[in-house]
Amino acid sequence: MPVQIFNTTRKPLPEELLVRTVETVLEAEGFGIENIVAVYCGRKMIRRINREFLQHDYATDTITFRYNDGSDVDGEFYISLDVIEENAGRFGTDVRQELLRVTIHSALHLIGFDDETPEARKVMQEKEEFYLFHLPVTENKKNDNHA
Repeated sequence: MPVQIFNTTRKPLPEELLVRTVETVLEAEGFGIENIVAVYCGRKMIRRINREFLQHDYATDTITFRYNDGSDVDGEFYISLDVIEENAGRFGTDVRQELLRVTIHSALHLIGFDDETPEARKVMQEKEEFYLFHLPVTENKKNDNHA
């Protein structure tokens, strides 16, 4: 399976929906998948990864690593479910929607989008909104596990 989901927490995840979300974003953007590992973790793990690889000593919502070039993506991303829950409260959205938004954000990072400047951040936010609200992958909520 080209997209592998690992949940290091005890929180339930809609794994099939998350896989479809990553696949849909990459396919729509003209990319294939060689191998993508998606790790959904807690605050401690993402803070350790952020400190070790990016020299930032704080928890963040996602960290993404791409291991190759070309149109078939080999990479991995880490998403903190603790930070997702906090952000959902802060932004006034539900946890499921924030989980999907950050998963889309991570997929976009894998294919080269960044959010380092206000302009780049705006492009990413527009793409997140598009994929979150206009693609069929996020419409079929009743058949997936809860999150």
